[in-house]
Amino acid sequence: MKANDCMADLHLSLANANDAESIKTLMNLAISELQKPYLSADQIAASYLAMGLDTQLIEDKTYFCIWDGETLVGCGGWSRRSTLYGGNHTAGRDAGLLDPKMDRARIRAMYTHPDHVRRGIGRMIIDAAEDAAKAEGFKALEMAATLAGRDFYLRCGYTIESAWEDTNGPVPVPLLTMVKTL
Repeated sequence: MKANDCMADLHLSLANANDAESIKTLMNLAISELQKPYLSADQIAASYLAMGLDTQLIEDKTYFCIWDGETLVGCGGWSRRSTLYGGNHTAGRDAGLLDPKMDRARIRAMYTHPDHVRRGIGRMIIDAAEDAAKAEGFKALEMAATLAGRDFYLRCGYTIESAWEDTNGPVPVPLLTMVKTL
């Protein structure tokens, strides 16, 4: 089977409020499974306090879903808002709008179903997010990347600007600020 055959049934759509429960389920599964090689059990548990669904992205129509038939296999998007990462419950959120002339748009909340990795799902979302941000006048992007996503984002042309830790939970969770000029 060729790589394109694997992607033949995949389709991208903008997320809507009806997708929220499926998105939450996928996020939780991806956090619990895909972080295992990079984080301790305590750090994975703490990740749920830093990561999760940000419904502002759905309302702003900047969040995408990738479906394989009726199954949600990936989600992610971008934002024109100041919040760099996290869900509705994450401390330190800022819904202020970014200035495309001065600020970098945000790549946000990228998750792939563990049974569907390496099928081009993340690339579909990154391409859609980058195109949409560029269409709104943004010249650069940034994200808070997990260690599990680091190599993928490097292959997509992002560079590591800094390494830091989220401290919303009982133990720190390592994250990377990664950036790309469009």
